[in-house]
Amino acid sequence: MTPPGGDGHVTNRVRRLREATGLTQVELAARVGATRQTIIAVEAEKYAPSLELAFRLARAFRVPFESVFQYEE
Repeated sequence: MTPPGGDGHVTNRVRRLREATGLTQVELAARVGATRQTIIAVEAEKYAPSLELAFRLARAFRVPFESVFQYEE
């Protein structure tokens, strides 16, 4: 069992979903109330968004949360 705060990593499909829906980073940022820089960082997996932003991203794509974000140990 991995201890809390262990070696886990959050991955996401934001870039793939954004491109599949034909949105630019600027358009997606506007839809979810974020900056383009935040979207860039999320797509590059350099930044794990807050739960609120993560749910807004999933809703923007009209898919379940788990279809956008995954936790890998």
